[in-house]
Amino acid sequence: MSDPDRLPPRLRRRRAYALIGMTFVAPGSAQLIAGNRRLGQFGMRLWFTFLALVVTGAILAVVKRSWVLSFATRSWALITLAVILGVLGFLWAVTFIDAARLASTRRLKASTRRGVVFLAVIGMVVTAGPLGWAASTLYTGSTVLDSVFDGGQSKGRSKGRYNILLLGGDSGTGRIGNRPDTIMLASIDGNTGKTVTFGFARDTENINFRPGSTMARLMPKGWNCGDECLLNGLYMWATERKDRFPKDVKDPGALAMKEAVESLSGLDIQYYALIDLQGFQTMVDAIGGLEVDVKKRTPVGGGTSKIHEWIEPGRQHFNGFYALWYARSREGSTNYERMARQKCVLQAATKQVDPQKVLMKFRELAAAGKQVLNTDIPQAELGELADLALRSRSHPMKSINFTPPLIKPWSYDPQVIRSTVAESLGTATPSPTSTSTSASSSPTTSTKGSSAQKPGAGGRTSSTSKKSTASAKTSSPAPTPTDGSEICTVP
Repeated sequence: MSDPDRLPPRLRRRRAYALIGMTFVAPGSAQLIAGNRRLGQFGMRLWFTFLALVVTGAILAVVKRSWVLSFATRSWALITLAVILGVLGFLWAVTFIDAARLASTRRLKASTRRGVVFLAVIGMVVTAGPLGWAASTLYTGSTVLDSVFDGGQSKGRSKGRYNILLLGGDSGTGRIGNRPDTIMLASIDGNTGKTVTFGFARDTENINFRPGSTMARLMPKGWNCGDECLLNGLYMWATERKDRFPKDVKDPGALAMKEAVESLSGLDIQYYALIDLQGFQTMVDAIGGLEVDVKKRTPVGGGTSKIHEWIEPGRQHFNGFYALWYARSREGSTNYERMARQKCVLQAATKQVDPQKVLMKFRELAAAGKQVLNTDIPQAELGELADLALRSRSHPMKSINFTPPLIKPWSYDPQVIRSTVAESLGTATPSPTSTSTSASSSPTTSTKGSSAQKPGAGGRTSSTSKKSTASAKTSSPAPTPTDGSEICTVP
């Protein structure tokens, strides 16, 4: 095939199309036979290296999926793959151009030459184009991993479980700062992925911290000043006093929330993830929407804006706009109903993500991820957690909310919360974590005189005395069950 001018016309035409066809199958194969053998050898070696990586990855995905996920969630690994794919795509384009040159001899008919060039262009679009797109996407993914996830060491399991605090923040227009409205602790079995979630009311009061913790040092008497000191107010209190925290603490608000929920639950929390509901709309649209089984009619609008439509009961497919409104709507709802709705939206986002849609919309998700997610989960842990997330889909997710009628967030026994957590996880009753059992069945006396206990902008200003507030709360009806299933469920 190296001397086409000596071939009859029919064989010259076949040779020309064969060179293009060989390049379709393996870049460099045409050059090995009829052109620059060095270029051909380099192309074939790179091609077989790529095939070996694909086959190895496919085998490991079946045998040891967590290894593949761990590799795919490291920024350096994504950059390495991006370089390989980029070089392969460029080389494939070069070999197509060279194959067209080798095929288009002087004695080849003009119509055949045009056909060869046309097929070479199609070949570059079909092969080099997707490889270039994949390389660019992988590079984008590596930048997202570096910007969102830490490069620190994995903290590993705590008594065989991963405990992650999920915070749903709302920094929408007219709101001061980012105050977590959704406070949910996910406890994940490190072997099976079976998950139990515990929801804590944002207006939980009377919080004492574990001895030796950062917050115990800052608040030795606890977060105990009545309805001015609510659980979600801790985030802004700590954020506004960053100078009081150790220098290596990147998000004092998240640390304060973690230590508060640790004291309440009796569990050691390894990580947190704060999701900004204001940017959540973009992410929901990127994954194709969410399905939620709505049990109670919910308005779109209300408060300072007019109600212009309603989300009706039944299975609903939400785009980003309606998912955000369903999570945030306040009109005619209690805090506990709103808490249940936000929990459903977050669970749906976790449970219903389609890997194919994630791949196709990766750029949009990457852009949204930088705006939506703030976390201390390191890249070293992402592979394991991603594998557990996939395993968890084969198990029902159990959910418990520490709201009325299970407890009254303003007057409760912390040991009830801890024992409920322990029973739900099938573990022994946790040992007392501190003297935090002081939050008893009666409201704790206000300690407003201590500067450590005074709330920042995240607290709620009381217009009545502690006594009258407690009395009003005690007379309020318990609006929802402890799992929120009367408000919504996730199909």
